[in-house]
Amino acid sequence: MTQGAGRRMVIGIGNPDRGDDAAGLEVARLLRQRLPGGVEVSQHAGDAAALLERLDGVAAAVLVDACVSGAPAGTVLRIDAAAAALPRWGGSASTHGLGLGEAIELARALGRLPMRCIVYAIEGQSFALGAPLSPPISKAVVEVARRVAAEMAADPIEGREARVPAH
Repeated sequence: MTQGAGRRMVIGIGNPDRGDDAAGLEVARLLRQRLPGGVEVSQHAGDAAALLERLDGVAAAVLVDACVSGAPAGTVLRIDAAAAALPRWGGSASTHGLGLGEAIELARALGRLPMRCIVYAIEGQSFALGAPLSPPISKAVVEVARRVAAEMAADPIEGREARVPAH
């Protein structure tokens, strides 16, 4: 796995024109001024090759994206992607080619996955072209931003699992 010299990054993934698919982008926007120094925040359209490039040399990454798992809209899943593959959901919210799970597995196979890689997946409701975030997803975005800020403040690079209560 990639052993970045302490680089930490939060990447919000999504499509701003596809309703709830913009959830990850909105989390990144909320976090831009809230994270400790040294934590990079970026927004990403989801292209697997470009995501691999962004992860190169990163020691700890938090990726935020919308998902479709069959859970109620606004449900937040936190997955340690460095420890195991992402679940195979029946459908895919991905409007960006390869899904996030495939990009993570490609990074793992190439030895480019950060030693700490957490995925926050927000269950989407509507991915219609031009739609805004739906109300349950807007609420979940605020909660995920709070949880990611707490997790990054706990310095996850040291191998300690941040204990952030679920709501």
